[in-house]
Amino acid sequence: MNSKAVGLPLSYRLAVVSRCLAALLGGYLLAAMASVCLGLLLPLPRVEAVLTGMMSAFLFYLAAFIWAFAARSATRAWLGILLPGLALAAINGVTYWMNHS
Repeated sequence: MNSKAVGLPLSYRLAVVSRCLAALLGGYLLAAMASVCLGLLLPLPRVEAVLTGMMSAFLFYLAAFIWAFAARSATRAWLGILLPGLALAAINGVTYWMNHS
């Protein structure tokens, strides 16, 4: 029984695991932050804005998942997912602070 996985270098395996974690965890962060941001900023009644944000979260998660495996390296995959997620988190914080101060 010959397995091709035995011949793969450890660095390649770790890069795949890193991309999987970027897709799962980073994608969840990005989708959650985008959902909240759209819910806060869309000029719609509150219920419609929140529902639109929640439905669009699936698209953001899908985009993050595709990006994680389309990027040239695992580092770029992480940066391409975390930087927009952190930017959306900052926008959410500023918007929340402006509305509640």
